Amino acid sequence: MKKIIIAFILLLPNVLVFGQSDFRQWAQTPPMGWNSWDCYGPTVEEHEVKANADYMAKNLKKYGWKYIVIDIRWFVENDKAGGYNQTDPRYVLDEYGRYQPAVNRFPSASGNKGFQPLADYIHSKGLKFGIHIMRGVPKEAVAKKLPVHGTNGITADQIFSTENQCTWLRDNYTIVKAKPGAQEYYNSIMELYASWGVDFIKIDDLSAPIYHEDEVDMIRKAIDLTGRPIVLSTSPGETPFAAAEHVSAHANMWRMVNDVWDVWRDLPHLMKVAQDWYPYISPTYPDCDMIPLGRISIRGERGEDRMTRLTKEEQYSLMTFFTILRSPLMFGGDLPSNDKFTLSLLTNKEVLKMHRESSEVRQIFQTDDRLAITSRNSKTGEVYLALFNLSNSENTITINFDELGLSGYYSFTDLWSGKKTGNYESSFNQTLVPHSSKLYKLIRIFHI
Repeated sequence: MKKIIIAFILLLPNVLVFGQSDFRQWAQTPPMGWNSWDCYGPTVEEHEVKANADYMAKNLKKYGWKYIVIDIRWFVENDKAGGYNQTDPRYVLDEYGRYQPAVNRFPSASGNKGFQPLADYIHSKGLKFGIHIMRGVPKEAVAKKLPVHGTNGITADQIFSTENQCTWLRDNYTIVKAKPGAQEYYNSIMELYASWGVDFIKIDDLSAPIYHEDEVDMIRKAIDLTGRPIVLSTSPGETPFAAAEHVSAHANMWRMVNDVWDVWRDLPHLMKVAQDWYPYISPTYPDCDMIPLGRISIRGERGEDRMTRLTKEEQYSLMTFFTILRSPLMFGGDLPSNDKFTLSLLTNKEVLKMHRESSEVRQIFQTDDRLAITSRNSKTGEVYLALFNLSNSENTITINFDELGLSGYYSFTDLWSGKKTGNYESSFNQTLVPHSSKLYKLIRIFHI
């Protein structure tokens, strides 16, 4: 009995903080998956989702990749890439004002089956299924005064406000927490998604230009009430740092910046913004955004169909930063279009081990032209070191071991190539070409 009481006391803080469940247990390592946005914008179709799931199951699942996420506006029959609100969208809603998959794009959803058949297909591959939504209640549900499921006579026009409506996509209105039926609406959509088999939900317009704390509260409660472990991702950035305590106590991951695309300037900006977020890495995760590598913008929002415009050195830098920071990894390119180099960036066992197992991530220094980050693997004792040349010219970066909290001799191994660089004492320096990086594993040695 004494052991039972002690165990309950140890668990009590989690019960008090998280209410229905400790959602942090649902993503004990940073989530890794594929998202349709960078390559298909708001137009992805079922056969394309399945093709990416098939590729992941065959080539990536054994490395830890498992989420297949359908991004924005899967409930619009006539959407197209290149902008929003340019035509009258044909929304698909049920009788309770809840969005449904557009059957012309997702045929398996016919007969009011929603995404369950597609989720079943993805689950059959040993993967997990996710969707994107916007916060709030559909404008069309408000206009039609559709009933809120789980209430006695409350309709959508009784729970909304036009205040703080999303400025770049006007599908929805704000839900007012204090109004009767507000929580029930969020409960109803999360209950629906849970019945479909959703494992991951990315919710947009929660963080910028203001942080919508009330709606985050309602969403957290609604997910917990389903009893299904649905990982919550808030989007987009820049999430205000003033909301750090709240967002880390309610979401599994949250965006630090707006969209990161295949242009170099986005990466140094991300690195600067990320400086504040290091203390919040694990057990929930600051999110660097999707990985704009491989073949993108097939029907996307930024430019023409292409392989990423980032150079190979810039691609290494992006992946090195995302992985040492322990950001969630959501690949944005079309997986079946991957070349060998792109695939190699996603399947490096040593890099992914660092991403999965490291802790104590901290920045050693950052200037306009250089950045150094370190972390440790508590299981193995390995120390990791990432160096970045952010400038447009060659740059020599020197690291003193005392900056790493180390003394003695260490062997350096390049994680990307697997090649041993050498043994060093007290300090280490490396000359990097523009926009390049190096990622090392350091192991203490006692004889050289």
